[in-house]
Amino acid sequence: MKASSNQIRQALDKPSPDIRLYLLHGPDEATAADLAHRLAKAMGPEAERIDLDPATLKNDPARLADEAASLSLFGGARYVRVTAVGEEGLAAFSTLLDADRAGNPVVAIAPSVKTSARIVKLATDSPRAMAFGCYAPSAADAERMVMMLAGELGMRPTTGVARRLVDATAADRSVLMRELEKLALYLDAAPDRVRELDHDALDAVGADLGEAEMGQAVEAVVEGRVADLGGELTLLDEGGASPIPWLRALSRRLVALAEMRADIETGEPVDAVMKRHRVFFRDEAQTARALRRWTPMMLSRALARIRAAERAVVAPGNAGSVLAEAEATVIAQGIARRG
Repeated sequence: MKASSNQIRQALDKPSPDIRLYLLHGPDEATAADLAHRLAKAMGPEAERIDLDPATLKNDPARLADEAASLSLFGGARYVRVTAVGEEGLAAFSTLLDADRAGNPVVAIAPSVKTSARIVKLATDSPRAMAFGCYAPSAADAERMVMMLAGELGMRPTTGVARRLVDATAADRSVLMRELEKLALYLDAAPDRVRELDHDALDAVGADLGEAEMGQAVEAVVEGRVADLGGELTLLDEGGASPIPWLRALSRRLVALAEMRADIETGEPVDAVMKRHRVFFRDEAQTARALRRWTPMMLSRALARIRAAERAVVAPGNAGSVLAEAEATVIAQGIARRG
């Protein structure tokens, strides 16, 4: 069945034996990872997790159904997680849903498939599966999400707090949840102890990555200023927040440059391209320099590395900001070598 946001959260918080597969598809991997984490919490800290990759599903489609029906080695709870799966998982998912029995829930993250994909249709049409599309929310949707998540933790945000949290975390659901959990602990909030979440609480413990700080780090990467980049990343890291916001800011900057560079490749002058893309006049000089130094291939490769770093950061047991900073440094070094 196709699930709404409320339905998928409730289903993952209290998994039903009638649902064998939770398919989280769409490009917002941070939201998918956060939803998958809800299932992990529901299964309990002692639950055994089985990780399968797309290659395993493709080469051995029966493996998924076998793992879903197997008992835990220690007799406790057990669940299966599949990441980065695409259409190659169709046979495995079909086998799982058609099996005589299962018992252990399966959560699958499919960031590259569209709503029209066969695995999405399979999950949507089956009463034994739930499919939910994960897409980056609009600003208004993101603020409503903050209000909802805060309410679940026993907090009532005052005016402007939701917007500030959205801006500070780039609307990343996973990062938002971690920040709200810290704030709930600070306020001693719970569903039965509702507390007001105000700006003073955010000033005390909340994330506050300003646009200026992120912008300086982003431009240090884009301009290849390796010596400056370390200091900018240190400033961001000292706040203790996730690197996801500045990674996404860097992605947006690279996408914007790629779009302008594509227009330049057709023969359009740089000044005309910047004017049409409404580059702020104070940013014209640095944008023009970037457009001269970056090639379409370089931009494509840099975007792929940044997006891979984001996926790595939200994965369980990751090295956090170290991964993000390493990728940013490699990219900056590459552009610096072009002179």
